Amino acid sequence: MTFTRRTALRYGAAGMTGLALAPAGALRAAAQDMMLEGDKIMAGNGDITVHPVSHASVALSGGGKIIYADPVGEPAMYESLPKPDLILITHEHGDHYNSDTLAALTGDNTSILTNPAVYDMLPADLKAKAAAIGNGENAMPADTDIAAIPAYNTTADRLQYHPEGRDNGYIVTLAGARIYIAGDTEDIPEMRALEGIDIAFVPMNLPYTMSVEQAADGVLAFAPKVIYPYHYRGSDLDQFKSLVDAGGKSIEVKFGDWYA
Repeated sequence: MTFTRRTALRYGAAGMTGLALAPAGALRAAAQDMMLEGDKIMAGNGDITVHPVSHASVALSGGGKIIYADPVGEPAMYESLPKPDLILITHEHGDHYNSDTLAALTGDNTSILTNPAVYDMLPADLKAKAAAIGNGENAMPADTDIAAIPAYNTTADRLQYHPEGRDNGYIVTLAGARIYIAGDTEDIPEMRALEGIDIAFVPMNLPYTMSVEQAADGVLAFAPKVIYPYHYRGSDLDQFKSLVDAGGKSIEVKFGDWYA
C-alpha cells in the first residue's frame, strides 16, 4: 500500500513541533521509557513497551517517545504514566475520544493527531496542539512517522457505525518497529494488504467491529509478528488464538488486560 505525504496538514494556531532531543533530553526520554510498565517487545532499535489502559485505550513507549492511542476514561487511570509526546485519536465515538480526558492528559509538549472529524470537534486550546490527517495520508508529529489508513464497516447491518472515509487506523513507526492500531474496523482490504507489521492491535466485538472469526482471518492475511486483540469486550479470546495458531503463520498472540 502506498501512502502519499500530505503537503498541507490542518494545524492548530500554535502549529506542531517535534521535540529535538539534546543529550539531556535523550536521558529524560529514556527515563520515560522505563517509567511505562507493560509488555516489552523487542524492536529494531530497542524495546517497545505496551501498556493496556482500558478497552481501546493503550499507551506505548519506544525510542524515547510516549504515545497514547484513544485515551478515554477517568484521568486518574493515567496518573502513574508519563505524559505523552503524542496522542492519536482514531474517531469520535465516546470509547475513543473524550475532550475532557484529552485536556487532562495533554502536556505542554504533547502533540495531538486526529481524523478530520474529531479535529473539527476539538476545543480551541486542544486544536492549537493538533493536526488532522485523513485516510492515506502521512504526518510526522513529535518526530514520529504516522500513516493513516482506513477503518470502516463493510457488513450491511453495521455500516452506520463506522462509515468508509471518516475514521482512521494508524501505522506508527516507533524504535524501528511498525505498529498497526486498527481503531474500529472490519477486516477491510486495506488491513489485509498490510505488510511488514511488527505489532498490531485489532478489535473484535459485535455489532460494532467484527467477529472473532473475521478478526483472525484478517490477521492471518497480513501476518503481523505480534497481535493483540483489543476492544474485545464479550469476545472469546481463546477462540481467536486457536484460529490464528491454526493458520500456520509465525504470529505471536498476546493478551493484554484492558478490562481490569
